[in-house]
Amino acid sequence: MDPVEINAGAWYLRALRDDERVTDVPALATLVDAAVLDGDGPAQAVARAADGWRGGTRLSWAVCVPTTGEMVALVVLVPDEASGTARLSTGTTPADGAHDALAAGVAAVGRFADGALGLRVVE
Repeated sequence: MDPVEINAGAWYLRALRDDERVTDVPALATLVDAAVLDGDGPAQAVARAADGWRGGTRLSWAVCVPTTGEMVALVVLVPDEASGTARLSTGTTPADGAHDALAAGVAAVGRFADGALGLRVVE
């Protein structure tokens, strides 16, 4: 599966990046709970996120400020097509003042899971 960008009103969601134009590594280092990284460093987590998209097993979005592209939160969706469900998690403490960004991201990914993937989000 190719990464999907989502417009969430005042925020936009995109795949994690670490390239010559945009890097989410510093944000991952400060925002993401270490358990979410599964022992990887932030740069390895970006590579693992790309693998998750390719395999359709773990879909990760950076919740970003539209004008700067700055990552302020993370939303992760883990599909289970066999059961028709998906787990949605954040694993982050949003950046200062970005609690609404996280809430918007969670809502948008939930709608994507339902509408585009036909999966019901479960706890």
